[in-house]
Parts: sequence; C-alpha cells; structure tokens
Amino acid sequence: MVNLTRIYTRTGDDGSTALGDNGRTSKTDVRLAAYADTDETNSVIGVALACGDLPEEIRSTLARIQNDLFDVGADLCMPLRASYPWEPLRVRAEWVEELEADCDRYNADLPTLRSFVLPGGSAGAALLHQARTVARRAERSTWAALGEYGDQPSGEGAEKGEGGVNPLTATYLNRLSDLLFILARVAATTGTGEVLWQPGGGREQS
Repeated sequence: MVNLTRIYTRTGDDGSTALGDNGRTSKTDVRLAAYADTDETNSVIGVALACGDLPEEIRSTLARIQNDLFDVGADLCMPLRASYPWEPLRVRAEWVEELEADCDRYNADLPTLRSFVLPGGSAGAALLHQARTVARRAERSTWAALGEYGDQPSGEGAEKGEGGVNPLTATYLNRLSDLLFILARVAATTGTGEVLWQPGGGREQS
C-alpha cells in the first residue's frame, strides 16, 4: 500500500532521485525521463477528461489507461534485477493486446482517412492529440533508456540502478499513442468534424 505522509523530503536537493528498488540516480537519467514523460502523458489525459466533454465510453477507456500509466511508470522506475525481496509490478503483453482491441473497436466505424489530421475539431479531440504527442515522446524516452540500460536484469552483485528496462513499456506506449489518435478522431465527430491537412495550405503552387 502507498502511504504518503510527507510530500517534500529534501533528499533530491543534490540532483538525485530514488528509484523503485531504493537505489538513486540523477534527475537527468534517461530512465527518469521515460517515466516523467509517462507521467506527463497521464496528466494531459486528465486534462482531456476534465475539459474535453468526451463521450462516456471514451472516458471509461481513458480512466483505465490512466491507472495503467501509473503501472508503466512503476515498471520504468524499477530496474530489472535477477531477484527482488518482493514481486515488482511489470507491464504484461495482455495490456498491449487490450489496447490493440480498443484500437480495432473504435476504428471500426471511422471513415477512411484521405489526408493527415490536424489537431482540432473539438476541445476533446485537440487535447487527445496533445496526449498522443506526449505519449510518443514517452515512447522515445523509453527507447533511449533501453539503449542505455538494455533489457536484461542486472546480476546479484550489480550496483543499484544498473538493471535493464522492460521493453513492453515501450510497446505499451506505442500502442497507446495509436489509440489516442483514434480516440481523437472519434471525439472530433462530436464537434465540428475533423480538420484535414491540405499540402501547401491550399495555396496555388507555382
């Protein structure tokens, strides 16, 4: 159980922060960037829920995803190790499959796209497009962490913080960005409709 009794601790005043295994790392660590960007994705989804006037079905899906994103962050902050005194929370393949099923379900009734979509169409659609771009950044940050630490657990004698990163976190964020794009399209249908890209802005080409 999480028990937050104090919000400030002063332990990060030296530019370091705690990992899930009680090790410490720099606040500029690529691993930290990955779960910070994941947290930002969650926050933008929260704004979309609060301000986007979204259909109830989408709200329910996004509520589940917000909880998942905390789990993704918990996974990213816990280096892969050969053993733990407790079972850590890890993203599983079934979560990715669930996102793919959501993509198929919501996309089934959408019209075929004839151009790229500009963010807009309604407040909810615009905010979901913003969430999509932040999710893409979170995915890139996660791949950077995988490049730095790999996807293998550290050995028993390794220094704390040297363990790998679960690659399913990057896969989850990739599928999430796809789903957010689809949900933005669905949300746009309740507003003024989708705004499509016109190459050259509709200007006459010389």
